[in-house]
Amino acid sequence: MTGGWFVGGFTPTALSTQNAEVAVKSYTAGTYEAKHLHRVATEVTLVLSGRVRMAGAEFGAGDIIVLEPGEATDFEALTDAVNVVVKTPGALGDKYLV
Repeated sequence: MTGGWFVGGFTPTALSTQNAEVAVKSYTAGTYEAKHLHRVATEVTLVLSGRVRMAGAEFGAGDIIVLEPGEATDFEALTDAVNVVVKTPGALGDKYLV
């Protein structure tokens, strides 16, 4: 699957649906993603392992971060990390850099 995304309205996918997008994302320490928001989707991130910084706070294994539409965050992997990310509804093109 592309970038860890395996459920959603894109290809390739294990399950094609517009209801949600799901990924298991692996990051190396130092990976950074610019501040962005979603206007339609709620994004839920579960940190499986490692430490990350999102929305100005640090999170570790077992932490869950919920970002409602319009809430902006950047992302930094403080250590090697693995996250599960769920966006609902699935909304292709719903990522806006801030």
